[in-house]
Amino acid sequence: MTIGERVFAPGTPCWIDLFTSDKQRARQFYEGLLGWAVDPDNEEFGGYSSARADGAQVAGLMGHDPSDGIPDSWSTYFATADIGASAAAASEHGATVTVEPMPVGDLGKMAVLTDPLGAAFGLWEPGSFNGFEKVAENQSVVWTEYHSADFQRSVDFYAQVLGGVFESMADSEEFRYSTMRIGENIVAGMADLRTMEPDPRTSRWLNYFGIEDVDGALARVPELGGTVLSAAADSPHGRLADVADPTGAAFRLIDPSRATTT
Repeated sequence: MTIGERVFAPGTPCWIDLFTSDKQRARQFYEGLLGWAVDPDNEEFGGYSSARADGAQVAGLMGHDPSDGIPDSWSTYFATADIGASAAAASEHGATVTVEPMPVGDLGKMAVLTDPLGAAFGLWEPGSFNGFEKVAENQSVVWTEYHSADFQRSVDFYAQVLGGVFESMADSEEFRYSTMRIGENIVAGMADLRTMEPDPRTSRWLNYFGIEDVDGALARVPELGGTVLSAAADSPHGRLADVADPTGAAFRLIDPSRATTT
């Protein structure tokens, strides 16, 4: 599939961007860690920049004033065919619209919301730009999942707003996890924070970036100014580790080729 031909069904994660208080440090960090090339600031869109891998757009970076008190973080956007209707539905089910639907040139329309548990997410109605030009490969997002402090409430909300069908993979007090299906495709996951943390408070979306050598990447993280949040570990889905960039935005690295079979 060539660049620009991807089409994302409504409800599917289609884009991510980083809201950062130090864009230059972020640029250097992600270029050094993931091998991205970050475009110059686009003043037409408030200084927004696209990050590219092999020429394909894989993410966006947007700077903000550190004094505004907003934590730096990655945001996940979901495709919609009618952003006004999707934003209204989200609001009806307990979300807060923090950035009302607005056009982004001829690229499409965006909105930013906060779900009932306080987690931010975005909506994207495509125009000339559909979203990821490279996905599910090294140097790009390979998986997106939600960590919820109120699992059933989150399942209900995203099923209603995104049209996802949730299918349980595990359901116990030790571990609870479901996948979200849009049509025939599994597009995201939902994890119960109460089975992962003793005192869960902060629900959030988490993105996994594909990389060939997780251990080698972790060695570079401190050199690039970031923080290793968890040691590398093997899993049935690949070798993975949690990382934060120089200003605290968290994500997960994964090498799917290292998936365990036991």
